[in-house]
This record gives sequence, structure tokens and C-alpha cells, in this order.
Amino acid sequence: MRVLCLHGKGTSGSIFRSQTSSFRSQISRKDIEFDWVDGPLDSKAAPGIDLFYPPPYYSFMDNTTPADTYAGINWLRGYIEQNGPYDVVMGFSQGNVLASAYLLLHELETPHLPLPFKAAIFHCGGLSLPFMTELGFIISPAIWERDEQSRVALGVMASSEAILQGGGKRWQGDFGEKGLTEEEIRDEIKGPVQISIPTVHVYGSKDPRYSAGLQLSGACNPENRRVFNHGGGHEIPRTSVVSNAISELFDWAIDQAA
Repeated sequence: MRVLCLHGKGTSGSIFRSQTSSFRSQISRKDIEFDWVDGPLDSKAAPGIDLFYPPPYYSFMDNTTPADTYAGINWLRGYIEQNGPYDVVMGFSQGNVLASAYLLLHELETPHLPLPFKAAIFHCGGLSLPFMTELGFIISPAIWERDEQSRVALGVMASSEAILQGGGKRWQGDFGEKGLTEEEIRDEIKGPVQISIPTVHVYGSKDPRYSAGLQLSGACNPENRRVFNHGGGHEIPRTSVVSNAISELFDWAIDQAA
């Protein structure tokens, strides 16, 4: 069983391996091969990352424009052709943007062909709204505005200054949309296709990108979808309770792909 692991922007495959070490120590299957790939682009460190991890840092895309997203997809397609096949894709932050864009494009353009993965696991997920628009998804001005605000807030709350001043307490506030349930946020973006393979979505309600994670889950088939709100920020918490919950969801995804 092979898992392709796509890290966040301004990090690396080895950093993603470290970020997931706690829950991976609890997974039940031992026949899993993880491929901790580095993105093709050199990058400056993501906010706060350089406090904990030395360089180098990489990304899969410079931005989330359609042109950059298509370039990322072409790179990913080539990587899979050379190093695949893979059973599952697992991403964090920008890694999810790339994986979801690739899967949605595949569902739209070549629905008669098998998807490149049998299941997907998304940590702190999100979508490329410009790319989604390109594919025919309807996105309201309010969603665009909230998306930009959430990116700015993430940069502030994940910064080195915030970490040094507040540590884990820097993740404060409820980033759900007032008056909207999780399900209502999932249903905000409408489009021509959904990701049909089984998916796991792990997110935190204190993450400024919380709504983006819900929107990604809304772009996936609800009958094959599992979700978990760990209550934290833009991170993969390492507490035993959270690690156990994520490991069980990981095992479920692996079973679906078997």
C-alpha cells in the first residue's frame, strides 16, 4: 500500500513526515510505504516553520492562479508516471490544493478513466478558488473576500512572532461563519463535479482556514467522506486523543483503498 505525501507550502517532505509522526505511530497497518516528496520549487519558509525546522523549504506552486495550478498538476502527473502507482494521496495545506485540483480536473475531463488514487486524506485542506472558477464552480464574492481574509489571518497567527509570544495559545477565536453550520459552509460552493473516491478531512475550528477545509470536504462525495474537527489551528495536533482519532480515519481510508 503506497501513500503519496504532499507537504504544505514553504516546508518539505521531511517536515511533513515529522508533522504526522504522532498519529502514524498508532496506525494499525504496517505494510504502508510513504513517499515524502519535495515540491519542485524552492521556497522561503512558511510562517513560523523556521523556528522548528531548518531549510531547505519547497512548494508545489508559487500561487493558486489557474496557470500555477495547471503547472503544479502537470508536475504531479509526471511524478506519478515516473514513481507510481500510488493507492492513497495525503496532503497538508497547499498539498491539498494541488491534490484536489488534480482530482477535480480528472473527474471533469476524463471521467471514464480511473482516478490516480483510490482514497485521499486532507489535513488543513483548502481549494484553489481561481482554479475552481476555471472548472465551472460558482463562487460568491463573499467567499472570495473571506478566503483572502483567512489567508492574511493565517500569516499573522502562524508567524514566528505569534509563536514566540503565544505558543499554542496563538490559535484563538472561532473561524466558523456566524450563523452557518459546517454543512451549510460545505454547500456554499457549487460545481459540475465532485471528487468521487473516499476522502478523509481533518481540520480545526481555530484555523483561519477552517472554512476552506470545509469547502474542500464539500467538493467530495458525502457518501464516501469522513470528517474530523480536532479543535485546533493550522496544524496536526499531537495529543493522544487527536492522534488516535486521526489514525483511525487513516486506517479507514487505507481499508477503502485496499
